[in-house]
Parts: sequence; structure tokens; C-alpha cells
Amino acid sequence: IRKLINSVDSCVDEAVCGLVRANGGLSLLKGHRVVLRSDLENLRGKVALLSGGGSGHEPAHGGYVGAGMLSAAVAGGVFASPPPASILAAILSLYNAGASGVLLIVKNYTGDRLNFGLAAEQARNHGVAVDMVIVAEDCAFDRPSKAGRRGLCGTVLIHKLAGALAQEGCSLDQIVSKVTEVLKGIGTLGVSLSPCSVPGCLPSFVLPPGDMELGLGIHGEPGIKRSKVGFADEVVKTMLDHMTNPDSQSHLPLKSGDRVVVCVNNLGALSCLEMAIVARAAVICLENRGVEVARVMSGSFMTSLEMTGVSLTLMKANQETLRLFDAKTSAPAWPNLSSVCVTGRSYITDPPATRPLSPVMRQVLQMICSTLLDKQEELNSLDRAAGDGDCGNTHAQAAKVIQEWLQDHVIPGCPGQLLSVLARLVQEKMGGSSGALYSLFLTAAAGHVTETQSNAAAWASAVHAGTQAMRRYGGADPGDRTMLDALCPAVDELMKLTTSQPGGHMAILQAAVQKATLGAEETRNLTAKAGRASYIAAERITLPDPGAVAVAAILRAVVEVLEAQK
Repeated sequence: IRKLINSVDSCVDEAVCGLVRANGGLSLLKGHRVVLRSDLENLRGKVALLSGGGSGHEPAHGGYVGAGMLSAAVAGGVFASPPPASILAAILSLYNAGASGVLLIVKNYTGDRLNFGLAAEQARNHGVAVDMVIVAEDCAFDRPSKAGRRGLCGTVLIHKLAGALAQEGCSLDQIVSKVTEVLKGIGTLGVSLSPCSVPGCLPSFVLPPGDMELGLGIHGEPGIKRSKVGFADEVVKTMLDHMTNPDSQSHLPLKSGDRVVVCVNNLGALSCLEMAIVARAAVICLENRGVEVARVMSGSFMTSLEMTGVSLTLMKANQETLRLFDAKTSAPAWPNLSSVCVTGRSYITDPPATRPLSPVMRQVLQMICSTLLDKQEELNSLDRAAGDGDCGNTHAQAAKVIQEWLQDHVIPGCPGQLLSVLARLVQEKMGGSSGALYSLFLTAAAGHVTETQSNAAAWASAVHAGTQAMRRYGGADPGDRTMLDALCPAVDELMKLTTSQPGGHMAILQAAVQKATLGAEETRNLTAKAGRASYIAAERITLPDPGAVAVAAILRAVVEVLEAQK
């Protein structure tokens, strides 16, 4: 099995070195695979915590060294218990730093018990106050052997609680007493879709594709039951049912009303996507049983090299347990968790309510549309004199599209959003240069009227900005016999809205319509300098410009609706 290492012999030393080089709060004990807090002086007078075990379970245990968690961690070879000499060296380093006592947190494997136990006896001969807590929270076996239940990811929770107690200055006996009580309410079960392989070795067991192994350990040892991989929800339910089955001697007693911390632990190679799906399933499954989920931690906490699997750890929790669990720690591998209870939290945020379209705006749009449809033939006939005779059709086309849209859609109440949608509709459906010009006008105007800023002055600025955009990109000016000859005089009048009192608004609007109408009428006498009519001899054009007539009609429609509101 290919692994990205330099050599089988040096991989553990290089990994431990990499952890320490990457974290300023950690240091390495010379001559040993021991990771220490780099601020050992802060241990003076307090209980120090030491844990460790085989390598290959990273970030356990070196990643949990820091204020509020472990004082040191000792690493063995891959899946091999650390040697007593290194454990003793770690204990003496902590004792020499002034620790009042040293607590060993040991997973229930024979090698770990023997080696940590031997080092503890030797340390006592050096006058060190040492005690040991054995973590054995595996829920896999209905009838555990004499060796007892294995120590799994629940060990990390004990690091956290014991670390918080030590930080607060509790005595060695107090810490042992409290975590021993908490241990009765912790259970773990793993499931895997693949084995793992120790560097330089073949896979620990063979698992056919599509099969999963339930209840396996963290050293690649196979589990208790093999079955086909089901859906994530089914797998999680199977795990929780097995963990809490009262017929099993190693079950975790769990009833409705209990409160738990859930740890969803990646055994090495499960994707973050799958991990989040498992976390969701675990929360829902527990809540369906009436269990209150207080905290969820999800990630890689105690792995088994590259095993594609997950373990679930449940810890029964009261207010005191949660207080210790939430306490701050500088350990690099402890996640930045929320201290808000998971169950009962409102976790869905509604999108901001969109204000409905005001009735006046709807009436204005409907009036503009019906006016343009009424004027279809008039505009076509004006256009035939100087163009291709479709000006009425293009305006009518836009009117129909807007009418349909008003009927079939939730219309944004924010004026700017409304203008932007109208700009898109006109651009897509109106066609011709008129479509482009109106779309430019509406797009430029949209930025000037918002949900909160839609008074008369804002609308005047919007119309002004739209007109400027038409001039900038269309290349025409007033006097060139285009729609601008109706629009520009009206805009000059409308700009008075920015300084006038509300009482004078209607008079300004009516004056703007008159100026637009007069401007459109006067295009009879102008020589076309822009648009299609500019290619036709001036003496042949004696009727007003259809674009200008349309603009005047649109403005008149708007003002008629507003007058009716008074």
C-alpha cells in the first residue's frame, strides 16, 4: 500500500517532529517521542496530565497537548504501545516542572496498561504522586472477554474534562473521582467500509467492496459483525441501537430525557461531506428517541490511519460536565465548538421578507402597458413615414410581456429590483434599438431607487440617470429628432422634485408631461440626425417622431394614475 512517507522506520519520529514544528505551544523531549507543553512553568502547583499510545491515531494524542488539556503525550510505534522509559521520562519532566501530581490517561489495551503501569510504579519510587485512569468505553462486544472493553475516542473527552479540572486547580484525587464517574456514561462504536494498513505491511483485514464492518477497534482489528453498506441513516441507527441495547453487557444505558454530547469521529478517510451526513443522522436519530443533544463535535479526533469509517461516541452530560467540556483550551486539535445546545435551537433562518409591489406601482405598469397597446397602430403609422413601420409593434410587444409577467410572478416591491427586472424583460423581448435604449434607461435608473430610498427626489434622479445613459450610449442629443426630444425637457422639469416641497409635486409632474407632449409634437419640424430617420430626406418627414410620441404617452400614463390617487 503506497503511503507518502520517507521510510517505515522514521515515519513516527518525522510525524512527531512535524506536529511540534507546526505548533508553537508544543515542544519535543530530547531522545524520546514525547510531546510536551512548551510552557511547562505554568504547571507549577497543578496536576499534570499525560496520555499516549500507539501512533497512527493522530491527532491523538499529541494534538491534545495544551493549556486546558494534556500536559504531555507519549507516542509508540504505529499501533504499538510506547516504551516505559519514554513514559517515565515524560512523567519526570512534568514533575520537575513543579506539577503537584501526574494523572495518566490510558486506553484499555494490555500493552498500554502494562507499560504505563510499569512507568507509574517507577515514578512513585522517584517520589512522584501518580494515578491512572483507564478508559474502556467500547460498546462492540455483548460479552466482553477478560481483557475488557477497549479504549476508543471517548479517551479524547476524558482529556478535555480532566484538563479543565486540572486547569482549575483540582487535586489528583478529585480529578480521578470526577472522571471515573463520567466514564460510566460514555460509549463508543465504530463502523468501517475499508481496512487500514500499517506502513510497510499489508491491510489489517480484507473487506469486500460494498461490505462494512461494525464494532472494529482503532488498530485495524476486525469488528463483531459484517454486512452490506446501507444508507447513512440506517447505518447510524444500527450503531446507536447496538450501543444502547440493554441485552449487551457493554451497552450505554440511554433513555428519553437524557442529555448527551455526541462525537462523530472520522477514522481516517471518510470525506467531510459524509461526516456531515452522519452527524445529521446521529442528531436526528437521538432526538427521535427523546434524547437531548447538547453538543456535537465532528471531525478527525482518534483515527486509524487511512481507514474509511466513523465512530460515534456518546457522553451523558449534566451542567457541570458541559461547563468543563466548553472550557477554553489551547490544544491544537480541539475544535472551536459552539456552546449552544444543539437540541431546541432554531437553526433555520428565513430569507428577508420581500416587500410586495405597491398597488400604485402595479397600476402605473398596467396603465403604461394598455396605453402602448392602444397606441400600437398610431405609432406604426408615424414610423412608416420615416422607418420600417414597426415602432408600435415593438412597444406593444414589450407591453404584452410585462402584462404576462405581472400576472404570473411575485413582483419585487423594491423599486430598484423592479426596474432591473423590467430592463431584462425589455432587453430580451422588445428587440431593436428601442429595446436596447429602454433597457439602458431602466438599468441606469435602477440604482437610484431602493427599498428605503424611493421618494420623489430619488425617482427624479433615477429618470435623470436613465436619460444620461441613453445619451451616452445612443449618441443622440435633444434636437436630433428622437425620443430624447420628449424625454429631456420632461427630465429638466422633473429635477425640480429634488428641491420642491411635497405639496408642489403634482404640478411639476403635470408640467413634465406637457413639456414631453410639446417636445414630441415639435419633432415634426426637426431634421433627424440620429436613428433610422436620419437616412431619409428631411422634406419627406412631416409627422412627429414615433419614439418621442411613445415617451410622452408613457409619462402621461404615469401621471394619470398618480392624479387618480389624490
